[in-house]
Amino acid sequence: MLARDVFRVLCILSPFIFCAYGVNTLSRLEKPIFEAMYQFGDSIADAGNRVREFPHYSCGRPPYGQTFFHHPTGGCSDGLLIIDFFGMIFILLPVSSSLSHVITAKALNLPFLDPYLDKNGNFTHGVNFAVAGATALNVSTLAAKNITANVSSSLLVQPDWFKSHLNSMCFTPSECKEKLGKALFFAGEIGGNDYNFAAYQGKTMEHLQALVPEVIQTIMHVVKELIDVGARRIIVPGNFPVGCMTVYLAKFKTDDTKMYDELNCLRRWNEFAMFQNDQLQTAIQDLQERLPDVAIVYADYYTALTSILSRATSLGFEEDGLQKACCGTGNNDQYNFDSSKMCGYHGVSVCPDPNKRVSWDGIHLTQHAYQLVADWLLQYILPTNSKVQVA
Repeated sequence: MLARDVFRVLCILSPFIFCAYGVNTLSRLEKPIFEAMYQFGDSIADAGNRVREFPHYSCGRPPYGQTFFHHPTGGCSDGLLIIDFFGMIFILLPVSSSLSHVITAKALNLPFLDPYLDKNGNFTHGVNFAVAGATALNVSTLAAKNITANVSSSLLVQPDWFKSHLNSMCFTPSECKEKLGKALFFAGEIGGNDYNFAAYQGKTMEHLQALVPEVIQTIMHVVKELIDVGARRIIVPGNFPVGCMTVYLAKFKTDDTKMYDELNCLRRWNEFAMFQNDQLQTAIQDLQERLPDVAIVYADYYTALTSILSRATSLGFEEDGLQKACCGTGNNDQYNFDSSKMCGYHGVSVCPDPNKRVSWDGIHLTQHAYQLVADWLLQYILPTNSKVQVA
């Protein structure tokens, strides 16, 4: 992308920052970039909706949340999620701050995005609509494809929640559009569970690839739905390199060394993730061209994580624990993961220092890894001479 095109996107993303003041003054501004954030997605971003629907859900039990909150909140990590770090930069802290101020934020008791189903939630700065386990396609659509999803929530439910929320924050379409024009939206990551259910139920790679167009169509339908009610700045994340995720490495382990890449990740599953992400980027570009006054930005979770894995030891991760779940058990010491006895269940142990592991529970990442993903994304989305980055 040419420099002028990058600047145009940044102007759309935050015109009152990048255009009104200029990129070079970004670090001197002392007010938040956005007035609110809205998150849609699955367990990568869920802050507690699933646990309010199902109180016995594993992410609502110790040791989840132990590193930052010191108790479970419903988030599927040992602490903060990617959306929390974005919130600290864009909403909660001045632009001149960096993610190294995370302890300060805690000391000041600054709020994160509360889950929509939290009856006592503070929604003045946005809402988290993400639900752990949510699929892009609804359960009946997956069932018609002979895929069983043991969840009741899909992405298509979340915009309905959002519209209900709008009734409490604005009274006319024009008022809603004015407020939403000052907000940042995250549409995803989503779709990973559609593929997870299919893969774990033994569907072929061709079957999974056939799911991709419909999953992406659903994501873009929701993006367009949000734009229609007033969203003007939307980040759409792609899929992680699933071949590097502990759950896939344990499930599809093989003695054939040619099946692994230089990061010891499963090639065919990473190739599938790239296949999905390429189609998603094409769909985003198509919609962006049709709606030039809206910023629809792709968030490259795939490259963010592979970049971290490629320099993991220099970032403080244990070399011999890169693919091991911090919280887990199992006869396979290589991955410390057993899908029948996962984190949050009785007798499942936790590694001494989660900050030295990338994988938290075999499916989700540790707070440290999520912070580094957020750092990579922030440097990709924001100008390099900005101070909005992890120290």
